[in-house]
Amino acid sequence: MLRQVMLGVSRSSTVKDVAVRAPVTRHVVQRFVAGETAEEVVAATRTLADAGLLATIDHLGEDTTDRAQADAVAGAYADLLTRLGAAGLTRHAEVSVKLSALGLLLGPDGRRIARANAELICHAARNAGTTVTLDMEDHTLTDATLDVLRELRRDFPDTGAVLQAYLRRTEADCRDLAHAGSRVRLCKGAYAEPAGVAFTDPAEVDRSYVRCMKVLLAGEGYPMLATHDPRLVEIGRYLARDHRRSPDSYEFQMLYGIRPAEQERLAALGHQVRVYLPYGSDWYGYLVRRLAERPANLTFFARSLLSRS
Repeated sequence: MLRQVMLGVSRSSTVKDVAVRAPVTRHVVQRFVAGETAEEVVAATRTLADAGLLATIDHLGEDTTDRAQADAVAGAYADLLTRLGAAGLTRHAEVSVKLSALGLLLGPDGRRIARANAELICHAARNAGTTVTLDMEDHTLTDATLDVLRELRRDFPDTGAVLQAYLRRTEADCRDLAHAGSRVRLCKGAYAEPAGVAFTDPAEVDRSYVRCMKVLLAGEGYPMLATHDPRLVEIGRYLARDHRRSPDSYEFQMLYGIRPAEQERLAALGHQVRVYLPYGSDWYGYLVRRLAERPANLTFFARSLLSRS
């Protein structure tokens, strides 16, 4: 119930306006967001690289309302990739992109606009020596995102996909994408979805996640296991051993600011660990969904409010 309330709050423009203006919020944002500028996120990427961690960088923003805004987001990614290349960090970092931020929802031409902007980013990533992963959004955009992914992979076969274990369709999607050369990030999912398309019981979501891990780790692709759940991490490690996976044939992923000691522990054990590193001024929806995912995150937020009130 609390999670559903928080996800509702993430869509409230009224609450957003209050939160964005509140000085106390900045303290919380700094834990989960790597800054508002490209310079700040490049510096955070270097810090992660020095700690033996990889990064996938997300320029925050989903509610693109016009073509100019969508093109500006694509330009921001291209600029970031140039900066990462100049800093010698593209061996350690890629970018994650939401198609809605690139114009997917801009009417009848939205898909064409989003694909063109995604191609621009993929070209910039290739020139910089790194890759792009298409983030997944709510279930209404799943088919469109996977369609654009298939189109992009014709010219950019290393483009990554994201699948969400709480969707009932995802095990089948994993089977479709568990082929050689296919990079797939598996996460639980962070949007409010109807029971008809998604598992709503946390235990069911966990069981779905394990089924999907089994498919991906048994396949010929490159699984990216995005979870902070200690049980699922250990199951993932066991399955990787069971399928004789070499350390460079899969990776774990975790969010910036969540379980950083665990990220470093796994890296010290020889696992590849990639940190999802968001930046930008449009942080509100991202932050609230992160708080909704884990009660510990909400507790941290509440303690920050009390300590600075």
